[in-house]
Amino acid sequence: MTDKLTTASVLAFERKLDPSDAVFHAGRWDDRAQSHAWQPVKLRIKPVRGTISNRLKAKEQDPAKLDAQIEKPNLQTVDVATLPAEADTLKVQFTLRVLGGAGTPSACNSAAYQAKLLATVQGYVQQHGFGELARRYAANLANGRFLWRNRAGAEQVEVTVEQMKNGQAAHTWSFDALALNTRAVGAINTEAKGLDELGQAMAAGLTGSQHVLLRITAFVRQGAGQEVFPSQELILDKDSAGKSKTLYHVDGVAAIHSQKIGNAIRTIDTWYEGAEELGPIAVEPYGSVTTQGKAYRQPKQKLDFYTLLDNWLLKDQVPPAEQQHFVMAVLIRGGVFGDAS
Repeated sequence: MTDKLTTASVLAFERKLDPSDAVFHAGRWDDRAQSHAWQPVKLRIKPVRGTISNRLKAKEQDPAKLDAQIEKPNLQTVDVATLPAEADTLKVQFTLRVLGGAGTPSACNSAAYQAKLLATVQGYVQQHGFGELARRYAANLANGRFLWRNRAGAEQVEVTVEQMKNGQAAHTWSFDALALNTRAVGAINTEAKGLDELGQAMAAGLTGSQHVLLRITAFVRQGAGQEVFPSQELILDKDSAGKSKTLYHVDGVAAIHSQKIGNAIRTIDTWYEGAEELGPIAVEPYGSVTTQGKAYRQPKQKLDFYTLLDNWLLKDQVPPAEQQHFVMAVLIRGGVFGDAS
């Protein structure tokens, strides 16, 4: 009698989409060909005098007390990043490694579980390949989702993706990001020239058939002197920081965290209930969307990563194709998924 297969208590996966931080530079839209000489966007400190605008408690709504509160200045010191007065375009650049070995755990303390997992992943690759996932990842590079707030309100956004070999660009794809719908990452776009090729290159990286390093450069025409938006740092003790808002920088150059870039690239999950209304969300085991305080893949719906994976591996209940894509996307995301109970 064979022992019943159980989930490994130690089970971890390394991420297979590995972005760098994205750094900011500024220049003129017409000078994009010489962007290597553009100046970096620096952070500066701005003291501001705000007004009291927070919601008041019932006992504080007395007119006299409110007038007294209004007279007190709301003094703040914040970090800001802006384009220079003579520059109208923001350049955002980062690199992305696409690694092979998706679905192969970096740590697993059960040989039987690992064997079943690898066989299941191999079956998925033979049946579906990485084409669907890679095409969605490529779409989020082409549409400039990784720009976050910097994309909104821009006049023009041009994204260039270069596949690097020996330090040189072997292949180059250019996209008009604003012409691509960020909600339609799953749709096959025949008008975006080069998107299929980029997806195929990323799929080759995920299968491990070739080394894939991409350099992504976005040019965002914002307007001269306009504010731009790097990542904001989480400072638990703001008193010691001396500022109410601290922005992220790399050696003094404004930047976006690699984690935030990765979150944008993996915003491909349209296989959950309610996706028609909300659109794609980032691939997370429970479909968590922190800005809404909601998990869209609840265990009671049996659509969360752990339920799907356990049913697939332990009970041989093969999920529908779209949920197989989701499970593989979580493995590509990486994480620690062992069952210590």
